[in-house]
Order: sequence, then C-alpha cells, then structure tokens
Amino acid sequence: MTLDPVLYLASASPRRRELLALLERPFALVLPAVEECRGPDEAAADYVRRLARDKALAGAALAPRPLPVLAGDTIVVVDGDVLEKPRDQEHGLAMLRRLSGRSHQVMTAMALAWNGRCEGVLVTTEVSFRSMTAAEMLRYWQSGEPADKAGGYGIQGLGGRFVARIDGSYSAVVGLPLVETEALLDRAGLAPL
Repeated sequence: MTLDPVLYLASASPRRRELLALLERPFALVLPAVEECRGPDEAAADYVRRLARDKALAGAALAPRPLPVLAGDTIVVVDGDVLEKPRDQEHGLAMLRRLSGRSHQVMTAMALAWNGRCEGVLVTTEVSFRSMTAAEMLRYWQSGEPADKAGGYGIQGLGGRFVARIDGSYSAVVGLPLVETEALLDRAGLAPL
C-alpha cells in the first residue's frame, strides 16, 4: 500500500531521497530549476542557506498540491573558498589536492516552505582527509563518483576511505542532516506516519 505524500522534496539527489525516507514521512518529488550562482560578496553560509530557500520556494510554486516543500543544498568550504561540483577532471583533481591531508567544512542547509512561510536550518560539519597520493586521486576520479558531488567526493561511497575524521553530522555531509531536518518537519506539524 502506497501512502499519500505529506510533503514534497525539491531535489534530484538520490542521497537526499534515501535519507528523507528514513524520517518516515511519505513524500513526492518536485524538481525546480534554480541557478546556483554565488554572489561576489556572499558568505558561504549565506549562499548555501539562500540556495536551499530558493529551491524550497521554487518547488512550492511548482507543487501540484498545497503540501510543504523541503529543499536542501550542500557545499564544501576550504580556506573560505566554496568547492561545488567539479567541472571536469582537472578541476576535480585540483579539489582533491586541496582536501588531501587537511580539514574542511561541509555546509548543508535545509529549507521547508509551507503555508506562506519558509524556515531553514544550517548544519556545518568539519571533515578531515588523510593524505592521498596522485594515483589514488586519479583512480578515484576515474571511478566516476566525484563528478556530481560537492567538493568532488562522496563520503558515503568510495570517497569515504579518505575521511580520517568528522566532527558533526555524517548525514549532513551526505546531503540531509537527519536530526535537524526531523525537527524542522516536526515544527511544521509533519509527524512520522
């Protein structure tokens, strides 16, 4: 028996869908087109919050039924620079070189639009990579996994072997902070079924 959705997820990310399913609220998808372009003086945290909010509001405008719309965005930040998805192999390998043997921040913002409101949350997690060889980076790039990931890696896949330590939310690094998202859904009256 399929349950009627109680909300929409405005995301094409399979990882976000898998994580949201763990919160036991049936959902459907809406896929708004939102340009991801950081303003010249926009702080990383403000940027990722704005993207999540823009996606939630754009999703609400597309939603076929008046249900809450959840959206999120994830960025990787190192030395104040935002590392989004790599453009190509050269860019992806440059990202991995920057991350090798050091720490960076993963920022995931979630936003929920409902009843004319939009509320959000930002979760920042510190991730430390072990040192990687050039051969490891190339082999990892050639796996295809990094091509569509913020920062050029996926902690939940092959890229997890480079992660020496995390301080914060693992699920936020994957793309949807479970604890904070559940609290957001609870505040909107969306209890688990």
